[in-house]
Amino acid sequence: MSAASVLRITSSQRRSLVAPLLGGSYQHRSLSVLAASTTFNGHNNNRNQHRFQYSHRTLAAIAAGGSAAALLSTSSSSSVASCEKKKVEAPPVGDPFPLQPPKNKEVVGPKGIPSRAEQIRRLKSTSKQTPSEQYDVLVIGGGATGAGIAFDAVTRTNLPSGLKVACIERGDFASETSSRSTKLIWAGIKYLASASAALLSWDLLTSPIDTVKGFYSEFTMVFNCHQERKYMLDKQQHLTNWVPIVCPFTEWNIWPPPFGHPIFSFFPVLAPAVFKFYDALSQFTCPPSYIMTKKEARTKFPQLSDQDIKYCAVFYEGQHNDARTNIAIALSAAEKGAHIANYVEMTEGIFDEDSGKVIGVKAQDRISGETFEIYAKNIIFAGGPFTDKLRFKEEKKGEAVEPAVQGASGSHIVLPGYFAPKDMGLLDYNTSDGRFLFFLPWQGSVIVGTTDKKCDAETLPYPPEEEIQWMLKEVEKYLSSDLKVRRSDVLSAWRGWRPLAADPHAPPGGQVSRDHVISTNPSSGVTFIAGGKWTTWREMAEDVLDKVLGPDKAGKCNTLDIVLHGGEGYHKSLPIQIIQKYGVSEEVANHLVKTYGGRSWEVLEKCKPTGKQWPRYGIPLVEGYPYIEAEIRFACQEYACTIEDILSRRTRLAFLNSEAAGVALPRVADIMAEELGWNKVTKKEQIKCAQKYLAAYGGRIPYEDDVALRFLAHEDAMDMFREIDRDGSGFIDPQELKEIATRLGNPLSDKQLKELFRTIDTDKNGKISADEFIAWINAEQSKNDVKRYLHATTKVIFEEIDVDQSGFLDMEELKAVTVRLGEDFTDKEIEKIFKEMDTNKDGKISLNEFIKWMDKENDKTGFRKLLASNMQDNNMQQSAWLEEKPPKGVTIKRKYTNSGSFLG
Repeated sequence: MSAASVLRITSSQRRSLVAPLLGGSYQHRSLSVLAASTTFNGHNNNRNQHRFQYSHRTLAAIAAGGSAAALLSTSSSSSVASCEKKKVEAPPVGDPFPLQPPKNKEVVGPKGIPSRAEQIRRLKSTSKQTPSEQYDVLVIGGGATGAGIAFDAVTRTNLPSGLKVACIERGDFASETSSRSTKLIWAGIKYLASASAALLSWDLLTSPIDTVKGFYSEFTMVFNCHQERKYMLDKQQHLTNWVPIVCPFTEWNIWPPPFGHPIFSFFPVLAPAVFKFYDALSQFTCPPSYIMTKKEARTKFPQLSDQDIKYCAVFYEGQHNDARTNIAIALSAAEKGAHIANYVEMTEGIFDEDSGKVIGVKAQDRISGETFEIYAKNIIFAGGPFTDKLRFKEEKKGEAVEPAVQGASGSHIVLPGYFAPKDMGLLDYNTSDGRFLFFLPWQGSVIVGTTDKKCDAETLPYPPEEEIQWMLKEVEKYLSSDLKVRRSDVLSAWRGWRPLAADPHAPPGGQVSRDHVISTNPSSGVTFIAGGKWTTWREMAEDVLDKVLGPDKAGKCNTLDIVLHGGEGYHKSLPIQIIQKYGVSEEVANHLVKTYGGRSWEVLEKCKPTGKQWPRYGIPLVEGYPYIEAEIRFACQEYACTIEDILSRRTRLAFLNSEAAGVALPRVADIMAEELGWNKVTKKEQIKCAQKYLAAYGGRIPYEDDVALRFLAHEDAMDMFREIDRDGSGFIDPQELKEIATRLGNPLSDKQLKELFRTIDTDKNGKISADEFIAWINAEQSKNDVKRYLHATTKVIFEEIDVDQSGFLDMEELKAVTVRLGEDFTDKEIEKIFKEMDTNKDGKISLNEFIKWMDKENDKTGFRKLLASNMQDNNMQQSAWLEEKPPKGVTIKRKYTNSGSFLG
């Protein structure tokens, strides 16, 4: 029997090896035991068990991480098992925000804060003709920096009258970079090291002045980070906490050295002194760094491998819920009088006819659909890595804009909490590619995050699969061999972009900033701020306002003395008071206090009884996490407008467990529909948008379109083998192979079983060993067969797009298929795609050209992924996935309708 025929028989079975068993209720026994038996430092094992329940989609999601041995579904003419109905779709294409304005009804704001609807009314009240009604400061961007500028401006004193301040944000507060950080308020140990390496380089001899200036600039930045970290940890205790971070050392001399400098080869010896110096930069106000012996490490960090560890150095950094801190800053600005609103987008600038300066902006409320004008004396862009897109709007049409901001991405994955102690993290300062890697406890889970990697910023959060695999590989270096970190352990994954900025308006020879950049366009009068770090949001706000307002009109900055939203009424015994009064669980009480601080009482006022003896109040949103339904109702008062706002930022479910967020989604939709007055159509649209956005988070199963395949790692394949080997004999016999096929809903005939078994059993001894099974899964012949299979399926796609059956594709047919798939690409995008496909430039696309284009790994337009994901959809469902009628004037001759048509 040929490998190709084996593939045709077994493609569904191969996918089914990583598919849910027996109706999707199966839990992999080895992980169930691990979840039930693992309790490091008293960590709640019930949550870990519950997290595995979300993995019922596929056995690969539990046993092998859905890796690419789950090759393909059956061919279009084959039957499809019922267990194949659940799957992971390709990452979404398009705008994640509501496609149609939901027209939410007005909801009162939190106590002492105007409602969002009232903020919109105030924003619409400015006038070009009445300078007194114009804003003194208008901020575009509601991330940490933008909201911080509004908060700073509205609280300034020593002025004849207070500043009139406005701030608008295109999405939700913290919907981009500010919610996707590593959750650290860190003072920059990496920058201290890189500055020292630069100072001790040969540049000190060849360019001593510039080298010393560069070191001083970098050192000053680190020193300022320490002061800002101190402010956050001392003043905003309701939002922050200290976390000890372990640096394990496995050798006394490291080569090649970190940061490319020989002196850092002795870092294991110098580390204790370096961390004490690091403490000193904060005037020793942080918990002191210390040394942990190998024996102590075994007790405090039992997950750590102790085979080669010499000792561990431990230092402290600040930690927070970044999205909540951002929202607290925005609500603090609103509480102090700033007119601030999310989901308000600047569409273009308003120019003065005489001077050409920008005197206001045209804006659209994306919730109501209304457009209006906002006039201001000073306009500040705080768009993070998307600042250049804003800068295009400050120029008159047709004028070029010199790029100023480049994105640097940091990828993150979330693992179950049992991989680390609940109160201690780890830093790998010397990874295989030189980046820092953090391994930190956060919100009951473990977050693994990398530092910057330069690339263009994107709105959707999904990180590249190679980044996820890299992090998993790096993490394993320091963990005990008893703990296998597998792809299936990834509960969620995302990527954030930090802006790296340069001043496009600086004079030649001007000093280059190593921190944030503030630049004013002399033509438009608009100022932008970019760069910096989460830690320095307050300092950045102060700096930009001092520059924009000038020394005579800036007044006094007071933000160092003001506690943020929720700080009033916060104290360490507040969780106990909440439990005593409302009878909520301890986990819920602690969560509420660390999220809302003194405002927790407002959330609790919306609590409904559980109907249980304990806890009496606080209906859980989803089992295993401390979020309760009352938070959704309160979030609507705090300007939450979409389901995704709740799942991603008001709670952090999407960041912690993307599958759990999907489970909670329907209930979130029901409650928000009640609070915001959605009708059935709006609710359905909101659910669709939220599902689309959630699909952009990573999870247990890699996103694999059917063109770019990844194959199994050894450990993943072994998990599959053990699952089939039910009697634990170490071999698979014909009966076990037959049973797994039957259990997965794809029974094999005796002939098929015999031929398949013979193909895998290469030594012909009547049993399949683990090595034989893994070799069969990863065989080159199998890969080639898969490619041929994909090309055959691609031919089906081609024929479905070729509605006139000419044997070639034209631009009209490409345009028509995007409409039929619900993604209406622009004419310019279609033209670009067509030119890429039409390699021989004859004005038409042949089948071979189409296949070669579909084989490409890179396609920024998203068209290839759209086709591939829908190809996969159709292979996994008998019903046709195209329900809509074709565009007018297009007649589709439906082929393959009875065998799983691509478009029919």
